[in-house]
Amino acid sequence: MAKHEYTATIVWSGSTGGGYRSFSREHTASLTATEDLMLSADAAFRGDADRTNPEQLVVLAASSCQMLSFLGAAARVGVDVVSYEDSARGSMPLKPVPVSITEIELRPLIRVRGAEHGFVNDLVHQAHEHCYIANSLRGEVRVIPAIEVIA
Repeated sequence: MAKHEYTATIVWSGSTGGGYRSFSREHTASLTATEDLMLSADAAFRGDADRTNPEQLVVLAASSCQMLSFLGAAARVGVDVVSYEDSARGSMPLKPVPVSITEIELRPLIRVRGAEHGFVNDLVHQAHEHCYIANSLRGEVRVIPAIEVIA
C-alpha cells in the first residue's frame, strides 16, 4: 500500500533531579527544513521538499508533547533524566479516503541517572496517557522507549 512518511527528531538535555519546577523545557527539533521554519505542502502534494510541511509538524507535536509529559512525570517523583532523544515517524496511507495520519511511532532514547529501568518505563507510559497531543489525535500514537540507566 502506498503511503507517505514524515519524520521529526527532538533532543533535550539537562536534569530533572531538582524537581518539577527546576528543569528546562527548552529542546531542539529537527525536520528536513531550514532554521526559519518556512512551510509548504509535502512535495508529494506539489509543495517544496526543502520546507517543513504540516504533516511533519503533527509528528513533531506528538514527539515534543510526549517528552514534556515524561519529563514532568519524572521530575515529580525525583527521577533524574539527563537526556531524551526521539526519532519519531508518522505514516499516512493514501487509502482509504479521506487520507489521514493513521499512526505515529515515537522511539525515545532516555538516559536517567540512578533509577530503576522498569519504573522509568512505567513513567513513559503514564506520560503517554496524559499527553495532550496524543489524546487529541485520531490515529494511533505508540511509544517504544529505549532506556539507559547511567551511574
